[in-house]
Amino acid sequence: MGTLDLLQGTLDLLILKTLSWGPMHGYSVARLIRERSDGAFLIEEGALYPALHRLERQGWIESDWGLSENNRKAKFYQLTARGRAQLRAEVATWQRYTKAVAGVLEPA
Repeated sequence: MGTLDLLQGTLDLLILKTLSWGPMHGYSVARLIRERSDGAFLIEEGALYPALHRLERQGWIESDWGLSENNRKAKFYQLTARGRAQLRAEVATWQRYTKAVAGVLEPA
């Protein structure tokens, strides 16, 4: 199976959900999304970092510098309280969306 194109807004949801598991740097966010999607979502740096910066400007995530697993300086991102509320809202919207699509795809 090839990679799937992300629907607009889906990347934000995937990033927020991934960060709900704890603070991590960008490379780890992309790796976990790839692993959890069985390789269907390969998030390129050119999409990931602008999304992280946008989420930070919106107040949904915050960042701080730390050391990565290989002792390199890296920016670690984590959810804020506003980010957790946004994640809950986006998950609810996504669940309604997938239920509606399934209703059309499934035979009557």
